[in-house]
Amino acid sequence: MIAMRPVATLALILSASAGVALAAESATPAAVVAAERAFAADGYAMGIKRSFLKHSSPRAIVIQPKPVNAHESLEASPDGKPDDPKLEWWPQWAGISRSGDLGFTTGPYSLGGKRRGYYFTVWKRQMDGEWKWLFDGGTSSSAEGAPGPGGAVGYLKPSGVEPIETGLALTQVLKAEDELAKAARKDLLAAYLTVLACDGRVQGSPAAPATDCRSGEVELKTRAATAQMRTLGSEASEAGDLAWTYGAIDWLKDGQPGKGHYVRVWQRRPEGWRIVFDELLVTPPQPPAN
Repeated sequence: MIAMRPVATLALILSASAGVALAAESATPAAVVAAERAFAADGYAMGIKRSFLKHSSPRAIVIQPKPVNAHESLEASPDGKPDDPKLEWWPQWAGISRSGDLGFTTGPYSLGGKRRGYYFTVWKRQMDGEWKWLFDGGTSSSAEGAPGPGGAVGYLKPSGVEPIETGLALTQVLKAEDELAKAARKDLLAAYLTVLACDGRVQGSPAAPATDCRSGEVELKTRAATAQMRTLGSEASEAGDLAWTYGAIDWLKDGQPGKGHYVRVWQRRPEGWRIVFDELLVTPPQPPAN
């Protein structure tokens, strides 16, 4: 029996590796798109509070205007009324890890029938196979020219690298975050352009989200020339190929101080970790004290 233990251990390792390899072959963003659409359907039928509680992880966060536990925030909020304006949203672009356990979607949202901006949701597959969101938030970026709910959903191209251990992936991502933050203190635009993927998305200004290198540079130029950034949270996929991060950001622009939070998705590629999604959530200025 003792001699068989290493064999059994090796079998478990090979089985786990095979599981990741199988997921890498079969994982597509269709799973997170389906989860998002189910969430949106419940949002329309059940209202914001009940649907958001139903589809979120107990450890999910929202930014209001600081990061807080979503369940605690929702439980403390009043119940909706039947005549409340309907919140509607639909996925336009999505991505998933090779291991099929971490994904995201983004797309337009409307309130009371009027388009208000773009949402962004990070999804995590649970042990029972069900998907729950870890982060949900959005910007007022223009959605006027975006396709409607029946439009096709674009997919982020899967990572083409071999899986690595999750802890190692997080170490690498946090190092990339630190290097980006250090460079952004001197030149935010140059810092981003070093690690921004041309097929990624950047949003935060009133303009429509950027979808390529040229529009990404234009979008980033709407931000301050320099900024102070600090990572507050992160999580990586089982395959170590996809990670999401969020943090605080402060800046000075046109002589006026500003602050807010960023949310990012990093993808590991042959050339290293690259940003495939970046969202700036600006904290509204406080009204002057009376």
